[in-house]
Amino acid sequence: MTTRRSILQSTSTGFGWLAFNALHQQWANAAAPPKTLNPLAPKPPHFTPKAKRVIFMFMQGGPSHLDTFDYKPELVKAQEKKVAKYMGSVFEFKPRGKSGLMISDAFPELSKHADDLCLLNGMQTRTNSHQMATVALHIGNETFVRPSMGAWIVYGLGTEAEDLPGFVTINPAVSNGGAMNYGSAFLPATFQGTSLNSGGGGVPDLYNERLSNTQQLKQIEFIQKANRRLLAGDPGNPEIEGIIQSYELAYKMQTSVPEVLDLDKEPQHVRELYGLDNRDTERFGTQCLMARRMAEKGVRFIQLTSNGWDHHNELRENLGRQCASIDKPIAGLIADLKQRDMLKDTLILWGGEFGRGSGYDNTPYNGRGHNGCGYTMWMAGGGVKGGFTYGSTNDMGDTAETGIITTHDLHATVLHLLGINHERLTYRYSGRNFRLTDVAGVVAKGILA
Repeated sequence: MTTRRSILQSTSTGFGWLAFNALHQQWANAAAPPKTLNPLAPKPPHFTPKAKRVIFMFMQGGPSHLDTFDYKPELVKAQEKKVAKYMGSVFEFKPRGKSGLMISDAFPELSKHADDLCLLNGMQTRTNSHQMATVALHIGNETFVRPSMGAWIVYGLGTEAEDLPGFVTINPAVSNGGAMNYGSAFLPATFQGTSLNSGGGGVPDLYNERLSNTQQLKQIEFIQKANRRLLAGDPGNPEIEGIIQSYELAYKMQTSVPEVLDLDKEPQHVRELYGLDNRDTERFGTQCLMARRMAEKGVRFIQLTSNGWDHHNELRENLGRQCASIDKPIAGLIADLKQRDMLKDTLILWGGEFGRGSGYDNTPYNGRGHNGCGYTMWMAGGGVKGGFTYGSTNDMGDTAETGIITTHDLHATVLHLLGINHERLTYRYSGRNFRLTDVAGVVAKGILA
């Protein structure tokens, strides 16, 4: 069958067959299909949530906490005394906001929102490998294929977006796990992330170039009829229901997706707020503005990705350039969400798969190696304390000592803020109950507002 590839894509992503815009009226006049359970329908949380949605900003490569959010004056002194290979920060730190949060000059715009940030300076992961640490951050396990954090959240809560996916990932990284980082594994495919491209590509496979509108309508009606026949013989099958729902959702997305991706409708002051007219900030600014628009539509989990944070050499120049590319966009997003009264129930999570070492790597005082024993991530909004530092590393900044948050702890905390008990969010597979946090995870209650 010439359209086999697009059909298979539609069952897994909900997008492969979206090319029948002209058939709206024909579809509306057709006989209504039997009602099926919508697996993406909003579901009640276990308890009153602080946040309704998550915007996860993934900095692929491992940003240096020692040059951004983890102030270590003793490390500077150690470099001055030429103790071992210690390397002080390449940027100056200053107290920011009313809270006096210590943030480096690498983030001048974000620093203006210091009183909204909750710095998690005691982060730890179990590996210094990009591949394994990245996968662990996204799915909770560096060894086995598991559902991603976003998939678990949409499985647990559904979505408030009736005409968009519950989980969207913008410009996802193709390496170090690739699609596994936003996949659903053994959860029904309905819950996996949908990949979007902020660079003009939009949604993959939006149009079917092989079939006319009439031919495609006949194909879709045939497939849905066959799917409903299967469901009649196996009532309540979540996979069949998910496939049927993916077709229905994709139809709605014909108009909703182009509308959400059309940033030209935003006024000039909003474009300036996100840095859309500056080529240095345009790429990540576009992601941030798309995230805000999708958050307004009720999308539950939105992931943004910034590549290029693996700085083994020329740290000041390369880190400075990377920070500048996201600084204004993130500050703009926080300001925009606050202005729309959305920050209070939108959890922003920022960070990479690990941090950097306290000593120089390769060329003296030029770059840093990998370090998963202690590093920084931060949160904002969504029920966390603002202007607050939780946890700490030792004087050299290479090992977490207090307020330690492991990957499982991080996931447990994100779920808690969404009103989910991480121990109760389970899925029966292969004879046992699985969960995002495996058999571990402690909520970092000290960061809760």
